[in-house]
Amino acid sequence: MPEEFFVTNCPGKNSIAVAELVFALLLSIDRRIPENVAALRAHKWNKKEFSKADGIFGKTLGVIGLGQIGREVISRAHAFGLRTIAWSRSLTLKKAQELGVENCGDVDDVFRRADIVTLHCALKPETRKLVNAARLALMKPGAILINTARGEVVDQPALQAALQAGKLRAGLDVFDPEPAEATADFADPILDLPNLHGTHHIGASTEQAQEAIAEEAIRIIETFVKTGEVLNCVNLARRTPAKWQLVVRHYDRVGVLAFVMDQIRRAGINVEEVQNVILEGAVAANCRIQLNVEPNAELLSAIQSGNPDIISVELLKIHD
Repeated sequence: MPEEFFVTNCPGKNSIAVAELVFALLLSIDRRIPENVAALRAHKWNKKEFSKADGIFGKTLGVIGLGQIGREVISRAHAFGLRTIAWSRSLTLKKAQELGVENCGDVDDVFRRADIVTLHCALKPETRKLVNAARLALMKPGAILINTARGEVVDQPALQAALQAGKLRAGLDVFDPEPAEATADFADPILDLPNLHGTHHIGASTEQAQEAIAEEAIRIIETFVKTGEVLNCVNLARRTPAKWQLVVRHYDRVGVLAFVMDQIRRAGINVEEVQNVILEGAVAANCRIQLNVEPNAELLSAIQSGNPDIISVELLKIHD
C-alpha cells in the first residue's frame, strides 16, 4: 500500500538523555555502584574492596558514530577529562577539530586504541554486528564497551565470550534479542556475568526528553497547519521518476500556471515536482516543473504561444 501521509520525527530531542546514561553506565562500571548498593542493602560494609577503581580521568574514549548523541557524549567527555577519538563515515578533519576529537581513519583503530568504546551508530545493514569477535579482540585488557544504540550493532555471543574470558567490561542499555514488551521475563545468560552492567533500554526515557519530544511534535504540527511545510519529514522521495525539467518564465499573473498545467495534463504527462519562484517586485516568476517523460515540440510550442503572460519556455534533461 503506497504511503499517503507525511512521516516525521523529532531528531535530537532525546540526545542528552542518552548521553547522560552513557556516563551513568561508565561510572557505574568503574566505581562498581550496583555492587556497592547491593552490599549496603545486605548490611555489609566493605570499603577495602570497593575502594578499588581505576578512575576515568585521562583515559581514551572512542566514539563510534557522530550524530547528535555522539556529539553530546563528546562534550561531556571533555568535562570528565577524557581524551577523545572518533570514527564516523561522515567525519572530516575539519569537523573533528571543531568537536575537539581525533579523527580515526577506520573503526579498528578506535577499538585498538580506546580504553572505553561507546556506540552511537544507527542500525543499518553495514552496522549490523559492527562489533564482532575480531574487533573485541583488538580491545585493551580491561577496556569498557558501552552500547546505548541498538543491540544488533554488537555480536552478542562474541561479547559474551569476551566477558566470560575476563578480557572486557561492558555497559549495555540494549540487547540482541531483548523483550519487546515493557515488562517481561528476560533470562539471557549474558545478564549473569559480573563484568556486565545493564539497563532496560531506557536511554531516551527521562521526563526532560519526553517533554522535549512533545514540544517538538507540537511545533511540527503547528508549522504544518500554518504553512503546509513538514519539518523533519523522513519519507519524502530522495529521487522522483522525473527525467525532464520544464522551466517556464512568466509574468506573475492569474491563470498562467493553470494554463501550463492544463496543457501538460492534456498531453498525458505526469508532474512530479513543481517550484514557482517569484522575483523581486512580484512582476515576473520562474516556474520549474519536473516531468516523468519528455514533452514533444508541439506541447512546448503550445505552452510558449498559448498564453501572452509566458515569457519563455526551456526544457532541460535532469536524469537519464
